[in-house]
Amino acid sequence: MSQEIRSLEPKVLWNKFADLNAVPRPSKKEERVIQFMKDFGNSLGLETFEDEIRNVIIRKPATVGMENRKPIVLQGHLDMVHQKNNDTHFDFLTQGIEMYVDGDWVRAKGTTLGADNGLGVAAIMAILESTTIKHPAIEALFTIDEETGMTGALNLKGGVLKGEILLNLDTEEDDEIDIGCAGGIDVTATRSYYEEETPEGSVGYTITVKGLNGGHSGMDIHKGLGNANKIMNRLLFDGFENFGLQIAEINGGSLRNAIPRESVAKVIVAAMYDEAYVFDMQEIIGDIKAEFKNTEPNLTIQIEKSDLPAKVMDLGVQEGLLRAIYTAHNGVYRMSADMEDLVETSNNIARVIVKDGEISIQNLTRSSVESSKMDLANALRSAYELFGCEVEFGGSYPGWTPNVNSPILDVLVNTYEKQNGEKPKVIACHAGLECGILGTNYPGLDMISFGPTIHGAHSPDERASISSSQKFWKFLVEILENIPEKN
Repeated sequence: MSQEIRSLEPKVLWNKFADLNAVPRPSKKEERVIQFMKDFGNSLGLETFEDEIRNVIIRKPATVGMENRKPIVLQGHLDMVHQKNNDTHFDFLTQGIEMYVDGDWVRAKGTTLGADNGLGVAAIMAILESTTIKHPAIEALFTIDEETGMTGALNLKGGVLKGEILLNLDTEEDDEIDIGCAGGIDVTATRSYYEEETPEGSVGYTITVKGLNGGHSGMDIHKGLGNANKIMNRLLFDGFENFGLQIAEINGGSLRNAIPRESVAKVIVAAMYDEAYVFDMQEIIGDIKAEFKNTEPNLTIQIEKSDLPAKVMDLGVQEGLLRAIYTAHNGVYRMSADMEDLVETSNNIARVIVKDGEISIQNLTRSSVESSKMDLANALRSAYELFGCEVEFGGSYPGWTPNVNSPILDVLVNTYEKQNGEKPKVIACHAGLECGILGTNYPGLDMISFGPTIHGAHSPDERASISSSQKFWKFLVEILENIPEKN
C-alpha cells in the first residue's frame, strides 16, 4: 500500500481506509472483511459480534461525561462495487485496491476505489479506536451486501440495536445532509430462443461500444450519460431493419447499480450487403457520437470483421428483443413534485445477455414513491412480457421518507454552519440508502446521512477528495460531541 495514502491528513482516517482497502470485499463474498472487522473490534477489547445475516456490530461505551447523551448508531456497509477498465488486469477476489494521489483526489489504478462506503467505514473504525474523541455510547453497525441487494439491512432484526440516533456515513457530497432516499426493485426478464445455423454467404462482425463514463445508476441517472445497452440496441435495430442483421451474442453492462459502460455483440449480415452495411453504420455512429459529444466525449464504437459464429438467433425472437429494449424506459421517468431537482423515479437497463439460446435483461428501478416505483416496474414488465419473457420482481426495498423536524438534523445544520459559515443543503437523494430499510424494524430511530465528496462511484473513475475528507472528519467529530441528552 502506498505510503503517500497513509501520510494524508487526517492520518487516523486514511490509515484505516488503507487497512480496509487491503482486504478484498466484493458484495456477497464478504467473509474476509467480516473477519477483518471482528478482529479489529476484538483487538480493542470492545463487545463485537455478528448477527444472523453476518452484519458486524461493535459497541463502545460513552466517554467520561457523555454518559447522559443519547446512544447513537454509526453505520456503513462493508462491501464495495467491483468495476475495472477492460485493459486493467486485476482480481477483486484476491487483490487489495491499488491507490494513488492525484492532486486533491485519491484514485485507484483502473478499478473502483471503494471509497463508497470505505471512507465511512474507516471513519467509524477511527472513532472506535480513538482515546481522545468525546462521544456518547456507540453501536457501530457494519452491514453486508449493500450494493447488490441490501440484504444486510433487510435482515437486521428489530431489537438488536439500542441506539436512538443513527448516523449513516454513505453520501457523496460534503455540503449535503441527506434526510430521505429512493427505494428500488430489480426487474429481470428472461426467455429462451431457438438458434439456427448461420446462413451461407454471411459475413461476421463484432460491434463494440465502450469508453462511456458509467457511474452510479441513482446519483448519476439525471446527467444524460450514455447507456451502452441502449446504444448497442440502436445499432442492432438499424442493422436488422435495413440489412437483415442477425445476432449471435450480446454481452452488455455489468452490475445493476452501475450505468453500463460497455457492450459487445457478435452479428452477421449477408455478404451482398457488406459494404452498404459498413457505410450505413458509420453514419449511425456519427449521429450517436454527435448526440453525446458533451456528456460522453470518450465514446468509442467499433465495427470489425470477425469469424462467423456457428449459430444465430431466430429472426422472429430477435425482432421482439430489439423492439422490447427500444420500448423499455431507461433514465429519468419522473422528477419529484415535492423536492426541487430531485429525481423521483428512474430505471437503469443494466445488463443484457444473449447467448446459447438464453436471454437475460436486468434492470434496477428506483423511486422515492412506492406507487411510482411499481408503476414503472409494471411498464417494464409489460414491454418484456409482450416479447414473451418471464419477468421477475426481486430485491425490493423501501425508500426513506424525509423528516424535516428531526432533532439530529438541527444538530448537523448548526454544526455545519458554525464550521463553514454557510448552511448545508438538506436534501433527499435518488440513491438507495439503507436508512429506509433500517427504519422498517426501528421506526423510532432518528436517522440522517452525510459523508465526504466522492465522484464517479461505481466506476473506475471513482475518486475521493482529500480536502473534503478533512472537512468530513472535523464535522463528524464535532457532531459526536454535541449529541443531545437523553429525554
